[in-house]
This record gives sequence, C-alpha cells and structure tokens, in this order.
Amino acid sequence: MNRRHCASAAITLVCALSVLITPVQAFAKPAPPAPSDKKPSGAEEPKKSLEEVRKEIDALYRKAGAATDAYNLAKEKAEKQSGEIVKLAREIVVGQSKIAELKSQAGAQAREQYRTGGLPPGAQFMLSDDPQLFLDGVNRVREGQQAAQGVLGELTRTQQDLETYTKDASTNWKKLEANRVEQAEAKKKINTQIAAAKKLESRLKKEERARLLKLEQEAEYQQQTAWLSSGALKDINREASARGKKAVAFATAQIGKPYGWGDEGPKSYDCSGLTSQAWLAAGRPIPRTSQEQWRLLPHIAIKDMRPGDLIIYHSDASHVGMYIGDGAIVHAPRPGRNVTLAGAGSMQILGVVRPDK
Repeated sequence: MNRRHCASAAITLVCALSVLITPVQAFAKPAPPAPSDKKPSGAEEPKKSLEEVRKEIDALYRKAGAATDAYNLAKEKAEKQSGEIVKLAREIVVGQSKIAELKSQAGAQAREQYRTGGLPPGAQFMLSDDPQLFLDGVNRVREGQQAAQGVLGELTRTQQDLETYTKDASTNWKKLEANRVEQAEAKKKINTQIAAAKKLESRLKKEERARLLKLEQEAEYQQQTAWLSSGALKDINREASARGKKAVAFATAQIGKPYGWGDEGPKSYDCSGLTSQAWLAAGRPIPRTSQEQWRLLPHIAIKDMRPGDLIIYHSDASHVGMYIGDGAIVHAPRPGRNVTLAGAGSMQILGVVRPDK
C-alpha cells in the first residue's frame, strides 16, 4: 500500500467520525392508504370482551419488548464498532506519521551514501593502512548496515500494520452500518406494536380502561398465587451480597419513574435498562439486554435465589426484573406504566441469573 492510499484511507475514516454520534433514525416507507371503515351492509365486527382486549394488548407489548431488546443490542454493538473505528483511525494517523519519519531517515542515509560516492562513512577508514582505523571502519560499516536494515525493516512492518488497520476499519465500518440498519428496523417494529396497543386502549371508555388495569392486576395476582402455592418460595431465604444490596437499593429508588423503551435513566428506564444500571451502580457492569443477561450471566436455581438476582421472563427472554426478597421483584413493566413492585411469579419465569456469582 503506498502512502497516498493510506493517507486517503485515514482521512476518510477520520472524517467519518463526525457522523458516528448521529442518532439512528428509522425512515419508514409511506404507509399504504388506510382500508375503508365501510363494511358490507348487515356485517358487524363482533365486539371483543375486555379480557380479550387485555390479552391482545399484552401480546403487542410483549412483541414491543422483544423488539426493544433487539434495538438495545444493535445500539450496543454500533457503539462498540464506533469506538473501534475511532481507535483504528487514530492508529492510521500515527502510522502515517511514523512512515513519514522512517522514509525521512532512509532518505538521509541514501543522500549520505551519494555524497560519499556510494560508500558508507566508515568504509573510507577501511582503505587506511592504519590497523586501528581499519577496525574502526569495519565496525562503522557494520553499524551503518544494521541501522539501514533496521529502518527498512521497521518501515515495512509499519506499512503492513497500516494495511491491517485500514482493512479492520473497513470491516468495522460495514458492521456499524449493519447494526444501524438493525436498529432502524427494530425501532420501526417497536413503534408499530406500541401504536397498535395504544390504539386498542384509546377505543376504550374511561371506566373500561380502569377495568382493564384491574384485569391486568388480577391476572398477575393469579399467576403469583399459583407460583407461591407451588412451594417455590419455601426454600428462598438467602441474604443478598454486599453488591446485591446496592443494586436493590438503586433499583427500588427508581420506583415511580416511567418506562421508556431504550432508556437507561435517570428519568426513565426499560426493563433491562433498569437492571443493568442498578448493577453498574453496584460496581458490576453487566450486559445491556435481558436476552444477553440470560445468555451470558451465570444461571442459578430458583430455590437458590437471593435479592439482587435477575429473573428472566418469557420463552424469548424478552423481560427482566430484579428479585428483592419476599417473593417480589422491582421492574419496568411496559410503555404506559412506571417502575414498580410486582410478584416474582406474576409472569412466566424462564430462569434466574446472578451477576456477581
């Protein structure tokens, strides 16, 4: 790779850094015309029960939760790739400077040889009849040769490093763009699911919305009661670790703050934003998403659960809450709800993970 090509690559990467912090935006295609509300005469859409509406809304928010996890993971990867590109761009700039310096040294050596008739400075001493001067000349020639070889060797290594940095930067840039596309697609899915859920809720009268909330609470209560009746809580009496206590203190201090998808505080949180920030406050960074928390953190049995552990919910690991003891969790439920306490068994438990095991 010649200098002009490397310089061009470095300039391109450095200039590209200015767009790395640009927020990802999802540009949706124009929506197709809304279907006509007119129905054939005599045909009426059957009215759904409030319980059916509740289940439909719950399913929509579950899908939004899964898409939020995908969004958060893509965002985390994009931030990592951005950081890698920044480091590689700096390495390329340093490499360019080093190559310029080494070429200057090699040029100085070439000019010196030209001035001495193509002989290294010490070679002239080798022509002397004085034995000491002859030996000095031999040493100087050897040193000069070693120095020249060293400069050329380092120049070759630096050029190879520069080629590697440029190749790695190109690879990371492609990954960055792929992750940004994933973010945009996930964001579109989230907005679609949330909009559909809100539309269903907006059709309800005030008293129906109040009843809907009560139905949600009753469904959670029934699941929690069934979980407790199974004896799951019987052997759960372990004390939190020192870090676990700090994580619980942080998470419970956020009670009352609104859910915000993709948010990590301090004003609003999504489910894994709350748990990851709580453990970060306790001095233990953990993966950002509930699915990555389930995949990467140590799994433990429910009977061995202690405050501070994370309970992962649903078969797709799309929700997470922090166990705080006495069969309860603190979590950020979904859009339209605030960070709150709930029964640990009020949702389908996939498993439990321990950040500080």
